[in-house]
Amino acid sequence: MKNWIALPRIEGKSSRQAHADLPEGTYERELGREGFFGPATQMYHRHPPTGWRDWQGPLRPRAFDLNRIEGMAGDPWEAAPILHNVHVKYRYWRTQGALKALVRNADGDDLLFVHKGAGALFCDYGHLAIEAGDYIVLPRGTMWRTAFDGAAEVLLIEASGGSYRLPDKGLVGPHAIFDPAVLDTPRIDDAFLGQQTPEGREDVWRVRVKRRGAISTVTYPYNPLDAVGWHGDLAPVRLNVRDIRPLMSHRYHLPPSAHTTFLADRFVVCTFVPRPFETDPGALKVPFFHNNDDYDEVIFYHRGDFFSRDNIDAGMITFHPCGFTHGPHPKALEGALAPKKSATDEYAVMLDTRDPLEVAALPEGVEVSDYAQSWRATT
Repeated sequence: MKNWIALPRIEGKSSRQAHADLPEGTYERELGREGFFGPATQMYHRHPPTGWRDWQGPLRPRAFDLNRIEGMAGDPWEAAPILHNVHVKYRYWRTQGALKALVRNADGDDLLFVHKGAGALFCDYGHLAIEAGDYIVLPRGTMWRTAFDGAAEVLLIEASGGSYRLPDKGLVGPHAIFDPAVLDTPRIDDAFLGQQTPEGREDVWRVRVKRRGAISTVTYPYNPLDAVGWHGDLAPVRLNVRDIRPLMSHRYHLPPSAHTTFLADRFVVCTFVPRPFETDPGALKVPFFHNNDDYDEVIFYHRGDFFSRDNIDAGMITFHPCGFTHGPHPKALEGALAPKKSATDEYAVMLDTRDPLEVAALPEGVEVSDYAQSWRATT
């Protein structure tokens, strides 16, 4: 437990409540620690805190259009790297049909998010049907393969050296956001038993194992996914975004941390799904300007109308390194207190990392070069 110097004060022209009833003609900016869990102060400015004229240097906000990554990867270990640090590997996998080999990650747990496509996943534990909008958590060491019905696009987030857990939901209880009962586990069903090697027949199967970034290949004379049963409390789980019921407050704009879906050792994964806008006249209806000085922030846009961002389409990501103020784009800011519709219509996956992320070498044209200028307000 950190013993922060906590001395709440009010100075000058200020609101009595964060994110609501802003003094007329002001823009709120939050300076906070520990993401949105530590001490914080709300500043009230005369001008939008993102009203810069120019941006130079490595801290600039960046955006990438993953739709421009061409070609298929043979398996997830060949997927295009996007961002990384010692605790997380963030890749984008374009694939088609069934994998020709099994894969196994000895470096950490894997989180798959299916952006496009549908099919099946086979692993040590059995069979899962998968479709767009599915998260699949695969514990470290699990052997698995996918068999998509056609083309598919998958976001891969590896917890390098770590594991995925569920967040503590605190006062709202364990059934809020999603009930753990909706988490599906693989089944040893007819589809799983039917893909096993029949007795007395030789069938060559390879397993590509990743450890410390290097690939080893193990060859079997049968399909090693040959379990007939299991029991225990370690298994892959599937969660679809339609089963997420977001926390809401009609009088207060909740921070992104309220939408946490999975935790790892040095990062969190949050999910934004459709929800009603706040109805209190004085409450902000858009994300508040904030510094987020302890985390790098990445958002993958899956589907819908991304109300706080201009000119962002499905299949794109934004990357905001910690240490600078960011928030809604000018068009979204126009609806800060009076939105044009009653609810959001967006699905997005957010990654917040405690350690700085490095951008991988990406093909030319993938980065949106003028993204930092997208906050420039029109007068």
